[in-house]
Amino acid sequence: MLLVLGAFAVVPLLLPWLVGRIGARAFYVAAILPIAGFVQAAVLTPNVASGDIPFESYAWIPPLGIDLSMRMDTLSWLMTLVVTGVGALVMIYCRWYFRGKTDNLGQFAAVLLAFAGAMYGLVLTDDLVVLVMFWEVTSVLSYLLIGYYNKRASSRRAALQALLVTTLGGLVMLIGVVLLVVDAGTSSISEILSEAPAGPVVDAALVMILVGALSKSAIFPFHFWLPGAMAAPTPVSAYLHAAAMVKAGIYLIARLAPVFAIAPPWRPIVIALGVFTMLLGGFQALRETDLKRVLAFGTVSQLGMLTVVLGFGTRDAALAGLALLLSHALFKSALFLVVGVIDRQLSTRDLTELSGVGRQAPVMMTFSIIAVASMVGIIPTIGFVAKEGALAALWYEALGGSVWGAVALVGIAMGSVLTAAYGIRFLWGAFAIKRTAAGERMPDTEWPDPPIGFLVAPIVLSTLTVVAGVFAPWLDKVFAPYADEAPVATPGIAPPEHSAHLALWHGLEPALWISLATIVLGVLVFWLTRTWRPAKRLLPFTAADAYNGTLRVIARLSVVTTSLTQRGSLPVYVGTIFVVFVAAEATALIASDEWRSQLDAYQTPMQLFVAPLMIAAGLIAIRARKRYTGVVLVSVTGLGMVLLFATSGAPDLALTQILVETVTLVAFALVLRRIPSRLGEHNASVWPVARAVLGGAVGITMALVAMVATSARVEKPISERFPELAYELGHGKNVVNVALVDLRGWDTMGELSVLILAATGVASLVFVTHRADTLSRFIAPLPAGATRARRPLVETSDGLKQHGDVRGSGRMAWLIGGQRVRPENRSIMLEVIVRILFHTIIIVSLYLLFAGHNLPGGGFAGGLVAGMALVMRYVAGGRYELGAAAPTDAGRLLGAGMTIAVACAIVPLFFGAAPLTSTFFEWDLPVIGHGEFVTSTLFDVGVYLVVIGLVLDVLRSLGAEVDRQAQAQREAGQPNATPRVDVS
Repeated sequence: MLLVLGAFAVVPLLLPWLVGRIGARAFYVAAILPIAGFVQAAVLTPNVASGDIPFESYAWIPPLGIDLSMRMDTLSWLMTLVVTGVGALVMIYCRWYFRGKTDNLGQFAAVLLAFAGAMYGLVLTDDLVVLVMFWEVTSVLSYLLIGYYNKRASSRRAALQALLVTTLGGLVMLIGVVLLVVDAGTSSISEILSEAPAGPVVDAALVMILVGALSKSAIFPFHFWLPGAMAAPTPVSAYLHAAAMVKAGIYLIARLAPVFAIAPPWRPIVIALGVFTMLLGGFQALRETDLKRVLAFGTVSQLGMLTVVLGFGTRDAALAGLALLLSHALFKSALFLVVGVIDRQLSTRDLTELSGVGRQAPVMMTFSIIAVASMVGIIPTIGFVAKEGALAALWYEALGGSVWGAVALVGIAMGSVLTAAYGIRFLWGAFAIKRTAAGERMPDTEWPDPPIGFLVAPIVLSTLTVVAGVFAPWLDKVFAPYADEAPVATPGIAPPEHSAHLALWHGLEPALWISLATIVLGVLVFWLTRTWRPAKRLLPFTAADAYNGTLRVIARLSVVTTSLTQRGSLPVYVGTIFVVFVAAEATALIASDEWRSQLDAYQTPMQLFVAPLMIAAGLIAIRARKRYTGVVLVSVTGLGMVLLFATSGAPDLALTQILVETVTLVAFALVLRRIPSRLGEHNASVWPVARAVLGGAVGITMALVAMVATSARVEKPISERFPELAYELGHGKNVVNVALVDLRGWDTMGELSVLILAATGVASLVFVTHRADTLSRFIAPLPAGATRARRPLVETSDGLKQHGDVRGSGRMAWLIGGQRVRPENRSIMLEVIVRILFHTIIIVSLYLLFAGHNLPGGGFAGGLVAGMALVMRYVAGGRYELGAAAPTDAGRLLGAGMTIAVACAIVPLFFGAAPLTSTFFEWDLPVIGHGEFVTSTLFDVGVYLVVIGLVLDVLRSLGAEVDRQAQAQREAGQPNATPRVDVS
């Protein structure tokens, strides 16, 4: 099972490539994996039926007791068959549904298969916390599937609506899961159910878990997202909204009901909302004219029925509930797929426009009738078996005096009437001959016969409803272990005379007469509603209106909050942060019972020399009137830190600090050239006294915090062992670098994420249209269909061309960037020196990268040195020189670096080690000699690429792009215009 789950995580990554090669036929390949999961579950059927439950586990997060554990008991077995079996048929169906289409098809196939894998893990996991993780993964993947037609506003709205509703429910459920896990002392579902904890905390947890389950399964008041999700392609509706995703909530209710149904809040929530949802969905289905929405609201109604039956929590109800779950997955997915065939062939789903389709498509109509018969509950389908079993279980509960049993019985009976009505309405709307309002017969809708492969999936699913009904006694034996976990009857209610069992015939029992009555009344309701149309709204508002109103209120509150807090003034923001800092930290210091501090006048003589310079530079910077002067004076503080680090035994920090200061100074310079040179030229500084007081308060508070914090430690810091750990675990002598990439690799991983976000944020503020490589701006365009070869550029009288495009010329351009720089801004000497030194600096950066494990350096320092080389190329030759030096997008470097870092965290998991665990290799070869390699070096390579990508992104955005915008404005006759860049 774990192997199949792993395959579900890997195979979807290959589908986009495969779809690009063979088109929609790739869905056949995608179907192989669900088929494998189905076959595995089928092979394990004897074990499940005998009670020998298959179980696999892998310790994932041992400190928290969270395992990747897979347990296939009866309920999980059934859900696995549904998820994989229906999933495989839907994949095969997709091959015909998407024939001839290519837009985002590879992504769709990958997401659909990944969703099947997430559902596979959700129904099999035995860890409640892991279940929540799979739960949220299905929400995200369903968002992508529902929004497949992303150019349609309706699809985007429906996808967002489904995501917000289900995710909100999932967050509430997460709180309930935490409460339940803490109270039970374990996250194992089987152990929690065996212990059956109770009490106020457990009751609160159950309510929160039910919120998540009900939102996922579209139970009132969360029902409105499911009909909206019909904007998705029909295969998505058939799989997610009939067989898989909406069953996740039902599965969770079924999982907990045998033990927790007797809890005080359980039945009032489950039965009341389930019955109301069943009636609401059934009534709404009679008002729809879109065949897909008829089935959608019918699904809402059926989910309400499943919630009532499986959530009731007695043995007979549980047994009937599993049969009902199976039947619903079969008949509803079959009907959705039939609608997909109609829509694909006729480009309409409006039942008022369809007439005479049944005569032209008798096979499709026949199997649709079988599916509807199972939905209505007509012998010999599994739907009849399930419906009769549910009515019988609730009948005996009601006779025994159970109030909730009576409510559930009446609700299901009324819901079954509506089910019969909208089931017949579906068949009439899709296949019958219609007549106009004047009584004349409508002309038959012209029906092009679909490929036979298009009908395979609905035919198989419809046939299985009959097969499952015939084999109901066998299903009874397989389902019995799950049903036996629930009590025979509600406490205080007399149990039935005999235990129920699944069969096609139980004699003339009350449940049979109730079922027959619902069918007859359903036919009558259909006949009445075929000509009578109820009002558009029964109430002045709907749940969808409440959802939209809530979003509008949130949006308006956001605007108000933003207008109050985001004033557009950097001094206000910084001042607010400083005021909060002084107030909070000063309060903590004053409230402290004891201050301990150990102060030295200085540790090294260099401090006596550097500290006054740093203080003086800071004071002078306050009085500076030019921006660049202020930046340079502030940089003195950073350069002073370089001297302090260098004389305090921290050469790595000194090297990194001086590189950071240099790059930062360049970035400031790039920005400052586009804003007024003098401070306060447009907006003068205000409240200088208040600023001085606040600045002094911040300095004093920070000094006190530093003194108290450094003297407050009572235990030995772990950093004292870093030299030993760096050598023994990280196999390196440079403690700083080993700590960054090995001992504290997770911290570095977070810092890399911040760097990428910073680069993306800077670029998003500057770039207006795209972030393409600037090299393409001065290379001649290629002919259509040609590919760009990596050939050197040559200078000609007609400009720059690639070598080979120039006849009789062998000269290759060297200082290519300077050709596009204005003469007054060009320095040939600088260009020559930079080009001579560039490759040497790159070699030095690589040396720092690979030597950093034992000597000063590392990925961060090496990346900054390489970045400095790019800075030099840009300063010397402008944006064209930068494009020639780095002919790639910065995003690729950022992505490649982060991918390598993440891979270093993930790969050790496959070998049973903790994330970011490094491995040491050493060898002795005759010629090469002794060599060593630590895998954490690969992590350092990721850091190296991310840092280069960051510098390149800053240069491209604040440098090259601003240059381009300025040039465009000059050419447009706006020489003094300021480019669109936000430097706040």
